[in-house]
Amino acid sequence: MPSALPVLTHTSVVVIGAGPAGLVVANRLHDSGVDCVLLEAESREFIERRPRAGFMEEWAVRALAGHGLAERILVQAETQGEFEFRFEGERHTVPTAELSGRSHFVYPQPRLVTDLLAAYVDKGAGDARFGVRDVQLDGIGGTEGIEGIEGTDGTHGTGDTDGTHGTGDTDGTHGTGGDRPVVSYTDPLTGARHRVVCDYVAGCDGARGVTRQAIPDGRVTVSRRDDGVAWLALLAQAPPSADGVVFGIHERGFGAHMARSPEVTRYYLQVPPGDAPENWPHERVWHELRTRLAADGARPLTEGPLVEKVVLDMHNYVVEPMSYGRLHLAGDSAHLVAPIAAKGMNLAIHDALLLADALIAAAPGRNGADGDGGDGGTGLAGYSEAALERVWQYQEFSQWLSDVLHGASSGDRFRAATARARLRRILASGIPARAFAGLYMGEESGR
Repeated sequence: MPSALPVLTHTSVVVIGAGPAGLVVANRLHDSGVDCVLLEAESREFIERRPRAGFMEEWAVRALAGHGLAERILVQAETQGEFEFRFEGERHTVPTAELSGRSHFVYPQPRLVTDLLAAYVDKGAGDARFGVRDVQLDGIGGTEGIEGIEGTDGTHGTGDTDGTHGTGDTDGTHGTGGDRPVVSYTDPLTGARHRVVCDYVAGCDGARGVTRQAIPDGRVTVSRRDDGVAWLALLAQAPPSADGVVFGIHERGFGAHMARSPEVTRYYLQVPPGDAPENWPHERVWHELRTRLAADGARPLTEGPLVEKVVLDMHNYVVEPMSYGRLHLAGDSAHLVAPIAAKGMNLAIHDALLLADALIAAAPGRNGADGDGGDGGTGLAGYSEAALERVWQYQEFSQWLSDVLHGASSGDRFRAATARARLRRILASGIPARAFAGLYMGEESGR
């Protein structure tokens, strides 16, 4: 017996993923009068508490402020304008604000997500649907349907338990959007299938999301690099032991200290790839942190309970182009940059601002409703190229800094010596130091 017909919605843009990229896109569209629906696989409570990085580059904060999305950041966030390298038992301060004229804003991603959700859902009454399951995309390439993609719960193609996949579906969940994309999903409360017919899809659902998987094989190129190291990410319920960021370069491995709040500190330890958090009990962690961050005149580390221990493999990828048909990727859906230089959230915001502007220009009744964005080549047709310019610059800087931070522990005398030479060059005054500080703080090359 056929199942009930799915609930049908029509909108201009479906935004998939409620991280920083998706929420910036959704807010900008909603504020500009462009209809959109925001879909998120997790609950609102979960994404507002999910631990994530907390450094925002000044350009990103100013850009959000220009759209009324940074009120709490400007009031509550601390700013940092210097950091320390520690190596060979010495402390070396890099005055990044003095050298670049810019500062970092310390504002953890969960707080930004909370702010952006409040702006879109609570203040703006935007359409956001949480906990969605079995998300599927059709028609994103125009008349092509996409079948067999992975859902948010890990189900595949014809193995879907609700039987909605395939051209012979009796409930009508696929197709019927003409040449418009159709995004379908299962309501987590009722189990009903929903279809959203739209003009464009913004894929902002991260590295393991459904949107990139919806692109047919051969339509994009994925470039990858593995740094060959991993970091143990630690969150300690302990006051910071330094005023800001400390990078410890040591033959035993890299270590880092990053103040998160007056009561909480983020630490990192370089560990072998594939290592497990269980291998790092409390005493071992603090012993290694004390060893790798030791330097003359440094304050002793203030120890505390470790409330988070996660191993992160340092790898990177870039998807080119970042668009396929009527699907446009942003954030980790399109690229992943290892957290070595705290660039990921900032890149996601940059993508989102570009994509939102292009989608607004392409909306019906706007100057550019032909789908090109009508923006002198920088609309939807030029979105990928414009975004990738900064993506590749940030990737290059992250790789350069990775070589510096991990050279001493590489076991290779040549790599260690060249890393030391690079480090001493940027610690000297003059052009190398200013260039490094500018890139570290998010300055685009040549600007």
